Amino acid sequence: MKITRLYLALLLPLCLLLGCSPTISTFDQTAYAQVTSLKVDALDLMDKATENYTAHESEVKTLQLNIDKAIEYDKHRPHNEITTQMWTILNDPAGHLFGGFLVKWKKDGKCNAAYIVDKKKQIGNSFDQIAELESKKIKPAQVTQ
Repeated sequence: MKITRLYLALLLPLCLLLGCSPTISTFDQTAYAQVTSLKVDALDLMDKATENYTAHESEVKTLQLNIDKAIEYDKHRPHNEITTQMWTILNDPAGHLFGGFLVKWKKDGKCNAAYIVDKKKQIGNSFDQIAELESKKIKPAQVTQ
């Protein structure tokens, strides 16, 4: 009986502590600035996909590197798995968003203007979802200890 009470006395505070821990990261201004800036850069680069890929290969590599940096930054923030998954989907070269768009552009050499318009909507919305998730997170000053 005493052992059961001891376990309960230890288990209850532990459950309360774990139950009150955040399930998503707090707002991060750097992460928000990165995603909004990268969206503008990505959509601008996509407009150039009616031209030959090789003429813009260095721009593609620079943008991809910057996206990789943003993903790496977000990956190492605690409780930020949802945002990291969103970035992974957006950047997947086998997918149908930005990573897949770049693969198609490189493979085909050029993209059709109508295809670009359609993909810009999808990809822009994907960047917006990441930015909106970040902007709606609790600000660090609002977190109670």
